Amino acid sequence: MMNDEMLMVFNDQQERIGTASRKEVHEKGYWHEAFHCWFVSRENDIDYIYFQIRSEQKQDYPGALDITAAGHLLHTETAVDGVREIHEELGVNILFDELLPLDVFKYEVSQPHYIDKEFAHIFLYYSSHPLTAFTLQQEEVSGLVKAPFSHFCELWLGNQTELIIEGITNKKEPIHRTAYKSEFAPHPKAYYETIISFISQQLHSAEKIIYVALPSATSLPLLSSIFTSPTASVLPR
Repeated sequence: MMNDEMLMVFNDQQERIGTASRKEVHEKGYWHEAFHCWFVSRENDIDYIYFQIRSEQKQDYPGALDITAAGHLLHTETAVDGVREIHEELGVNILFDELLPLDVFKYEVSQPHYIDKEFAHIFLYYSSHPLTAFTLQQEEVSGLVKAPFSHFCELWLGNQTELIIEGITNKKEPIHRTAYKSEFAPHPKAYYETIISFISQQLHSAEKIIYVALPSATSLPLLSSIFTSPTASVLPR
């Protein structure tokens, strides 16, 4: 069972101090590590960001819109091993080297029955997968949807309270509806603001497609991306 999973426990300086079960970690509010990966894509000159819809069977935040793929790191794992969450939840195989590390975000959320203190290792993935390529984990994910990144920014930085999402359910049924800010998992507002800052930097730093003339006289597009280092106030990797 998930509650029996053993996690590494840290002090607030991210120094290892022991291990504890997932249940104990959340009951007592121990610091632990998590893997977060946000998917983005570019279609018809529009940048999109992807969200998973949490299963209605989840104990915490059922049905909420959340990080594309995420999960706890076990006591034997590092951030590199977190890539397994992408395969488990979304059913696509992605190498760790394909991910762009953003940084480590330290935050805590307290609920009446739940204290979540995470050092979240945050990554970005530029996806070219069509929605039909995803096979969602039935027990964990009820849907995968996308929205224009600019609309997501307006939702958290502006005055918008809703945005249009489109995607698929875990039964491959189409989704196209209005989603409200209140439907998002209750990560701290600073977390969403930091994510937006990081992703904006990366999207703005990506170079345009260039064409290189090969000896065969065939011109092929090559996508070259230059990434800047995030500067938000988070923990160094």
